[in-house]
Amino acid sequence: MYLLGEQPAYADQLINRLQSIPPQLLEGLEPCAAPLQLEGVEDLAQALPDDQLFIIDNGLLHALVDGRPLFYLQEGDLVGLRQGIDLPSCRLSSEEPISLIPYSRSEVFTHIYHDPARQELLVQYLIGHTALLSDALARLKQPEIRPATGFQHFATGEELIHQGDAADHVFIIIEGHAEAYVDGHKVGDVQKDEIFGAMAVFTREKRSATVLATEPCTVMVIPKEQFLSLMQSNPRIAHSLIESMARRIDLLNKEVTQLRLPAEA
Repeated sequence: MYLLGEQPAYADQLINRLQSIPPQLLEGLEPCAAPLQLEGVEDLAQALPDDQLFIIDNGLLHALVDGRPLFYLQEGDLVGLRQGIDLPSCRLSSEEPISLIPYSRSEVFTHIYHDPARQELLVQYLIGHTALLSDALARLKQPEIRPATGFQHFATGEELIHQGDAADHVFIIIEGHAEAYVDGHKVGDVQKDEIFGAMAVFTREKRSATVLATEPCTVMVIPKEQFLSLMQSNPRIAHSLIESMARRIDLLNKEVTQLRLPAEA
């Protein structure tokens, strides 16, 4: 086995170690049939009998989880251990010819269980593959979002953000209430649990409004890069932000309508 993409420093040594284990596990056993020759296969599981395990003698197998390539199996790897176990789908495929040496599944496990040294080798083989896949998952997973600035506290009358400043953070009021002002004119309220300050992050412009605490506030401050990552990985955050922006646009429309009415009269 080897992983796609960047590999940790220990991976090469571990992979070489894992490649050496299957021949040791099967030492003293004879194949149960002639090598299985395949010109190419979309789903190897459909082509393999359930009562056999296989050593890859020649060729390369692509392992796809949910249709996404995650790792390769190569010469010396053991195939068929997953059979009979209800696990998430992992499809093995190959676009090139591949040769597999078959062994009786029951004979393999009997052979292993009769020798404590082989039992230990099997445990090492399984744990090694688990470590490689866990590392691959950790590298693919979105990083946990931890606001670098954390929580800030504001007294009544303090500015949470100032009109004209650079937009480097997004804010969420955890406790309290605030009001937004543009050029000294109130344009809206900022409620508890509301996300604000995101518009300037998206447009890459200066802050378009000043936000003042109307009562003591506790605010979560999230750096813009982390917020954008959070938007991609958590659709609920995006939905909440859209609702907040839509509500604010509706309030502004009503303000504009009220300002036009006296002039039209």
